[in-house]
Amino acid sequence: MQPQTFVFFGIVGSGKGTQVKLLMDFLNKKGSNECVYIGTGEIFRKIVESSEDNFDTHAIKELLNSGRLISDDKTNELISNAVKFQLSADKHVIFDGYPRTVAQSHFFEKKMQFCKRENIKIIYIELGKEEAMKRNLLRGRHDDTAEGLKKRFDEYMNKVVPSMNYFKNKKGYELYSINGEQTIENVHKDIIKALNF
Repeated sequence: MQPQTFVFFGIVGSGKGTQVKLLMDFLNKKGSNECVYIGTGEIFRKIVESSEDNFDTHAIKELLNSGRLISDDKTNELISNAVKFQLSADKHVIFDGYPRTVAQSHFFEKKMQFCKRENIKIIYIELGKEEAMKRNLLRGRHDDTAEGLKKRFDEYMNKVVPSMNYFKNKKGYELYSINGEQTIENVHKDIIKALNF
């Protein structure tokens, strides 16, 4: 199987993380190509948990702890490092939580050209705001207040959706919209069907 490149988009509560794991399991069972996961959440978490205390880690920890966003340049640099150390021509790769702004999408496009990655598959798990709000409040996480979630939804619509739309009708990119308001199993089935596996 040709090494594939996937990018996942989905509003908070869309079950994106679960679907990423299911696709990775599916790919690992299906073929001999290893599947690499590059997610900003995991990269940032590792930085927060690391005992390194240089200027860089310190600055990122402060931003994350205060709930502010990491700059495009810094995020691009971290992703670039992950690609350099984890990705090789024979591996599948799934990007999760990146790109999140149009500037990041632009950088991502250049990076993929440099890595000679073609036919990039963008998987957008669509979920209405009402359903997303309901799901997030049910999870009962302490930072999931209606007010906080509304802010995150707005940011998603204003920044992340345009960063995804950047790839619409671009040569070498295919965008798949998946109905995220179904059961986990059916969302996974629809993804596999859409990808033609």
